[in-house]
Amino acid sequence: MAAILDTVRDLGRLREIAGVLARHGFDELLQRTGLSGLVPGKRSEDPEPKLPVRIRLVLEELGPTFIKLGQVLSTRADLLPADVVTELKQLQDNVPPLPFEEMRGAIESELSAPIASVFSQFEEQPLASASIGQVYRAQLSSEDGPVSVVMKVQRPNVSRVIDRDIDLLYSFAHTIERSIPESRAYRPSVLVAEFDRAIRAELDYAQEADHAERFAENFAQLTAVVRFPKVYRELSSKKVITLEYFDGLNVFDAVARGASAERIAKNAVQVVVKMIFEHGFFHADPHPGNILIMGTAEEPVLGLIDLGLVGRLSPRLRDRLIDLLIASASRDTRVIADVLYAIGRPTKKIDRGAFEADVGRLADKYLGRKLGDVAFAELLRDLSSAALTYGIEMPGELLMVGKAMMTVEGIARQIYPEIDLVREIRPYFAEIVGYRYSPERIASDLLHVAARFANAASEFPARADDILEDLRQGRMSAVVRQPNLARATDRLGRRISHALFCSALALGGCALWATAHPSEGMALIGLAVAWFVVSPLLVGSDKERD
Repeated sequence: MAAILDTVRDLGRLREIAGVLARHGFDELLQRTGLSGLVPGKRSEDPEPKLPVRIRLVLEELGPTFIKLGQVLSTRADLLPADVVTELKQLQDNVPPLPFEEMRGAIESELSAPIASVFSQFEEQPLASASIGQVYRAQLSSEDGPVSVVMKVQRPNVSRVIDRDIDLLYSFAHTIERSIPESRAYRPSVLVAEFDRAIRAELDYAQEADHAERFAENFAQLTAVVRFPKVYRELSSKKVITLEYFDGLNVFDAVARGASAERIAKNAVQVVVKMIFEHGFFHADPHPGNILIMGTAEEPVLGLIDLGLVGRLSPRLRDRLIDLLIASASRDTRVIADVLYAIGRPTKKIDRGAFEADVGRLADKYLGRKLGDVAFAELLRDLSSAALTYGIEMPGELLMVGKAMMTVEGIARQIYPEIDLVREIRPYFAEIVGYRYSPERIASDLLHVAARFANAASEFPARADDILEDLRQGRMSAVVRQPNLARATDRLGRRISHALFCSALALGGCALWATAHPSEGMALIGLAVAWFVVSPLLVGSDKERD
């Protein structure tokens, strides 16, 4: 307990967390982490609910930071049990709004001007309220008439509260790993680090503005399919962001009012596939609340909002992911296993045979269905989970891909069950794969490799001069690592010492013999012979003790 108390700045908050854990039946966790002393007396009030429910209740009671943590954890189906993931998906980030007078100061401080001097109209009742910020509708004046916008404003002091809770979470995660060895399989510190990155991205609205503009640029030729809100940079900062207002309906309301479910489902799949496999830059949380339907009933247009959390794929990872899906479509389990191994980071020696067998079992489970019913997102999730059990850590970006694909796939099947995802995806994959192996791409890759070789060749003389100069100045040393060298040297030293002792006895005996002391000389020579016979056994005995 002392270790965590040394690193936690807010003992009151730690005591509050310990109390909530106790009330929901986590007595063993408190005992093993040494925190039970913070909540003396009888603790658990209602241990009846199942573990996943109690986890959700704890996170809800602890407030905004922990609700966000639960939402991030709900995406880690590769690490957490399915029942826990299902329960965490119920966490909702809806909190009572702060009074407008408390938010006014934050808005005017960021704008460096009174609200009335910037907006022709500003609605004080928020459109939405979450743990990090509140969203307000407003209007700007322009030469073409009033322009509807929304402003997202960060709650005052929310950064300080989140900093405090994240510091505590890191300390708590390290304490759990030290005191509960079996928890290491779930990598608490890694999960907290992942959460830290996610919530930091949401706290910086300037990043969200960058994301919105990049998405708009990527889909500039597809505005009839998807749109992203325009950013008003002059009215945005790290803590406020002003965006174009999308007058649309959520997906299910739009379908209920006659919008084409088929068109919406196909557009959603098209957009996500292009984001992931063509651009390598995708919306990491495309749930129904972040999709608004605009346009006409026959030609609906997707409006994607809440762009703070995004995923990025390097060209190499994108190519590997395409390889994985192609191998899945062709049911080549050996290639699937090879690609997973190449994507991940092995943390220990892998039993490739057993790993390939598990991959084959999962492939049979999913790929044995009709092609149109194959759930690639679920397959990706389960393959990542299987890899982790063998010590192959998958990059977080791959897991974000799985979550994004699964979310959109779920929406598409829910509103339009007849959709054949493979048929919808095939044209884009044909185009992507065609480009990947096109003469232009191959030539570009060869030029890139040639440029790297040219750079290495041009730098070689200078680096060789540095090495030779270090050698001349005596600054270079060679270090040889041989794990058994110390033991071998020690054993050799013992043998040499025994040989020297034996030689000394023999030489002393000969000297005494030569100086008319034959009995003493014979005694020393006999002792030397005896020592010579016994010493190998002594050396062997020393080795065994090592």
